[in-house]
Amino acid sequence: MKKIKISGDLTGGFLGAVIALPQALAFGVAIGIGATSGLWGAVILCFTAGILGCNQPLLSGPTGPAAIVTASAFATLHGKPETLFAVIFLSGIFQIIISRTRLTDIVKYIPYPVISGFMNAVGTILIILQLGPFLGNKSLATPLLSIKNFPNNLACINENALVIGILTLSIIFWTPKKITKIIPSQILALVISTLTAILYNMELPTVQGVSSHLPQIAWADFSNIKTLLIPALIIAIVCSSESLLTNLVVDTLTKTSCNTNRMILSQGIGNLVCSLFGSIPGSAATMRSAAAIKAGGKTRFCAIVCAIVLLLIILFASGFANKIPLSALAAILFKVGLDIIDTKLLKIIKYAPRQDLFVMLIVFLLTIFYDIIIAVSTGIVLSALIFAKQLADKTNVKFKDINDKHIMELEKKLQYETDYKIRVVHILGELFFGSATQVISHFEEILGTKYLIICYESENTFDISAIFALEDIITRLKSQNIIPHLVVKNEQIVNQLEKLNIAEQIGKENIFYNEEDAIEHAKKLLKIKAIKKRN
Repeated sequence: MKKIKISGDLTGGFLGAVIALPQALAFGVAIGIGATSGLWGAVILCFTAGILGCNQPLLSGPTGPAAIVTASAFATLHGKPETLFAVIFLSGIFQIIISRTRLTDIVKYIPYPVISGFMNAVGTILIILQLGPFLGNKSLATPLLSIKNFPNNLACINENALVIGILTLSIIFWTPKKITKIIPSQILALVISTLTAILYNMELPTVQGVSSHLPQIAWADFSNIKTLLIPALIIAIVCSSESLLTNLVVDTLTKTSCNTNRMILSQGIGNLVCSLFGSIPGSAATMRSAAAIKAGGKTRFCAIVCAIVLLLIILFASGFANKIPLSALAAILFKVGLDIIDTKLLKIIKYAPRQDLFVMLIVFLLTIFYDIIIAVSTGIVLSALIFAKQLADKTNVKFKDINDKHIMELEKKLQYETDYKIRVVHILGELFFGSATQVISHFEEILGTKYLIICYESENTFDISAIFALEDIITRLKSQNIIPHLVVKNEQIVNQLEKLNIAEQIGKENIFYNEEDAIEHAKKLLKIKAIKKRN
């Protein structure tokens, strides 16, 4: 059994390194510190978090959101590396402090439109910032500058860089799945594009500066510490939030549970060590971790393998890395940016409540053109105010006996007669962004149950967070071979579920307006199943 685990961790770690390589190079260049700092950031953070974190295949390193806030801080600090390293050191300290508090639970309560708006903005920023390098020109510090300078970039196109960029994009998007199962399209595109530029002796901007030497201790300037605190706090919050979101994904895929405080502590120490060796910060990376798990990764050894593979690449392939065209890295970041954009929400945007879309748009615009922390804070406040208004508008004082003795007795009798193979749960109150996580947690494991009847007691339609929470509940139940039945109060809710394709996931025959009808249907299915088993 142990051999299988080690084998899966070796495969998963190698695949994670292959995915991390082009992104680490690209993020180092995009921030302005250099490709080497990106690679060492990936090695140091992945290794440190792997050693000190939870026993999960949680791969860490430079990521899109972390790169964006770090680049923003670097621009604010007038491009002084020693000041940036001081900021990264302090951000690691802030993460360590966060890990000793209950703040790691806060990410569970961030409304989905806020997360979506932020992630869409990060993806868009990554794409905008790479417009210059894709055309063979310099990368500018902010999205606004990149947009303003775009006409100049079009007037000064480096044709070789553009050809390599288009070639890279073509390989990334059109490589057959049979090949990408063996080697990721990003690494394939990076190798082919670089070899093409070398063979045809193309004159175009390349990475440069990647050294095979071990990193030295970096000088950090703490002389004006007051100006460092806010950028450091922003980096700490963004890196911690992304790590926590990645952890939720890993927990779901591995069906395990990680101590989030320990995980953030390991990330903080990792980023602190990164600053000591002149490397950029990062966080747990969702795409790398998910790919490693699908390849068989099961334990922390997977992250250690990933770091070792990247280290070997730095030590023995730095000559090749220096010849990588910047336009190829820009094309890779285009794909990363597109992957970050929340396509899940875009698919149902036509049916999403206007107030959720308003919050998402505000967060999106503020993140791109102003400030990330202000954007997220504004989104949370707006979501809370909108929800409070909805509750106030729909709250009426009614004198009503809420204890239905007939139903209570029916449920008790049902559970006794079927040996808990059929269970009934009631979702009381509103299913919204604040309650969705708690509701989902009750469906982690229902041993012995074959049919679960979920009674949604509210008469209100679902908001976006509730929609995805319900979808998650259905997926989890089905993974445990439990057939869900849903009881709702009105036709309006059923219509919403049909439009969003959730009714089809549950099964239209499994949606009811009356609890007793749902119970009878479940009992009938259980009886049919028992008869088939006997025969």
